[in-house]
Amino acid sequence: MTEKPITFPSLPPVDRRVFIPDDIWVVENKQWARLSRRDDPARWERLVASDDAITTQLKRGIWPSSSSSAPAVMADMIAALRLKPGMRVLEIGTGTGWNAACLAELGAEVVSVEIDAVIAARARTNLQKAGYPEVVVITGDGEHGAPDHAPFDRVLSTAAARNVPYAWVEQCVEGGLIVTPYTGEGHKYALLVLTVSAGVAAGGMEGTAFFMPLRGQGLSQADQRALECRNDLWVKVSKSGQVITYRSD
Repeated sequence: MTEKPITFPSLPPVDRRVFIPDDIWVVENKQWARLSRRDDPARWERLVASDDAITTQLKRGIWPSSSSSAPAVMADMIAALRLKPGMRVLEIGTGTGWNAACLAELGAEVVSVEIDAVIAARARTNLQKAGYPEVVVITGDGEHGAPDHAPFDRVLSTAAARNVPYAWVEQCVEGGLIVTPYTGEGHKYALLVLTVSAGVAAGGMEGTAFFMPLRGQGLSQADQRALECRNDLWVKVSKSGQVITYRSD
């Protein structure tokens, strides 16, 4: 009997089950524990059907390094893109490939960059199985974007930036949007929406989103705890760097 797809009303009808590995990680007694679909299929199904993020990889057995995002958060970020069919989207952080598949289902042409070669290979397989072979998955550092495939109408990062890379601005069309989680000066977990104009991206918050950082852009736990949460945060990214201001100043 064919299993019923696991989809969510707030997202395009793409089966999440196809993208989640058989072995995932859950917290038990304040420690990470492996949960195998083979050993406990009912619990695996419940987690995949939940509105929770699912950890799919650990670094050194203690730090989450890849995950499937919470569906509600994904929906908020996709909505912030203001997508139209045919738009070209650069996704930073392929992960399982589920988010890229949702973008493709909405009619976007998707190029996704994943820094981890093993995760990138799995995502390509997942996308093929799910019927989205046209999604291009590149193994590389997402901070550099995908210059060989530019320009893009939209840039979407699924990892938090402390400094928004200027490469994303360069590779975005005039009037295009950059949507990224942000953890840095002014906010611990902002969702930024920046508009590109004349080689400069500028914008503020459109909600909150907590994500793992871009590799190399993480903060210590102490530094992260010390951050403010300013809802009037305004970010401007130009060739000369990133400037943080506050609209109430």
